[in-house]
Amino acid sequence: MNKKSIFLTYLALLLSATTVAQPRFQEVMAAMERANDYFINKYPDPGKPTFVKKERPSNLWTRGVYFEGLMALTELERLTGGEKFNRYEKYIMDWGTAHRWTPRNGVTTRDADDYCCSQTYLDMYVRKHDEQMLTPTVQCMDNVIAARQVPWVAGGQTKSDGSFGDWTWIDAIQMGLPVLSKLTRICYFAGDKDASRYVAQGWNMYAASRNTIGGGLLNLQDGLWWRDKDFVPPYKEPNGEDCYWSRGNGWVYAALVRAMDAMLVSKQAQAPDFLEPLGEKKWKNIGEDAHFKDEMKDYLLMTKALLKCQRPDGFWNVSLHDGSNYGGVELSGTALFIYGMAWGVRHGYLPKKTYLPVIYHSWKAMVKTCLHTNGKLGFVQGTGKEPKDGQPVTFDSEPDFDDYGLGCFLLCGSEVARLVAPRN
Repeated sequence: MNKKSIFLTYLALLLSATTVAQPRFQEVMAAMERANDYFINKYPDPGKPTFVKKERPSNLWTRGVYFEGLMALTELERLTGGEKFNRYEKYIMDWGTAHRWTPRNGVTTRDADDYCCSQTYLDMYVRKHDEQMLTPTVQCMDNVIAARQVPWVAGGQTKSDGSFGDWTWIDAIQMGLPVLSKLTRICYFAGDKDASRYVAQGWNMYAASRNTIGGGLLNLQDGLWWRDKDFVPPYKEPNGEDCYWSRGNGWVYAALVRAMDAMLVSKQAQAPDFLEPLGEKKWKNIGEDAHFKDEMKDYLLMTKALLKCQRPDGFWNVSLHDGSNYGGVELSGTALFIYGMAWGVRHGYLPKKTYLPVIYHSWKAMVKTCLHTNGKLGFVQGTGKEPKDGQPVTFDSEPDFDDYGLGCFLLCGSEVARLVAPRN
């Protein structure tokens, strides 16, 4: 995408977005509830295995992402006394109990897709203080840390003998980094003097993906990520640009937000849960993440890059720099980007004047364009790793897995809801 086309797209976006009114809190909640109720009515037993070509346990990564979103929505229901709270919380509890609060493939796994589910396990532990919800994830992350002691061979290798090189694909950053950050927070408030060992492990794994694997998967010049080593130059899109997959970049963007958020504590939060009330204006940093500023730097770099390649209709193409390669409306990447931007505005890291119109415009576009009357979500790209995968992407098309797209939508909506909620 040349500089002129980027500027024209950005200008059109700003002109179209400036007239968008702030959505109402209850409208945002209603949209999320409609989408979520469709899903849990379709799958009343959360512990039942999924089946897409083959049977898989329901704590695989796609379902883990869904429960991240449901956890965020459920917390809003709790804070507002919503009538859906008991039903949603029970759904989470039944899911976690069915899997004994254990990562897929057990506590010895080093596959980030397997321990993505631990993000929700840890969130629920904070609310229930049941050690069964915590112990398997601690064991798993301790095993990941132990594996770092094995010598790691760099020099362009995409696999390593040590765990620092485990995240060879950028999706893994979202699946894994928040687990280590959330665990750090829990251990810190429990009085563990060495709580930062988890977040330090997370940074080293992130840094390997960023700087070493495939020669470094973050292109600092463009502020965007190649999905894995197979997509770094000389690989090109049909228009000659680098291939930056929308949802892949969304995974990294959301991971940075969730990792940094775990380090922030609301000024109004109370022990032992330290849960954030609606309308919070101030936060303090617990100071356990030595690389918080580095993560923020990457987050801001990505934010500027993403804003430049947004479509005038509020969505992002599946190929961020080539709208001709399976271009069109796509929900999952768009939702992850708006999730991150809404978080940034709410916490004071992004200027309201620039980003609020973008956030409101995109959220309303997602609800209007993608949400069916019955709650089904359209325009979700199926699983894969590049623009051509999971096609076609249409209003009525069914992605191979129908859970992670909803999770992205709920994460986004929950952050937008907090942003527009009445202030104290």
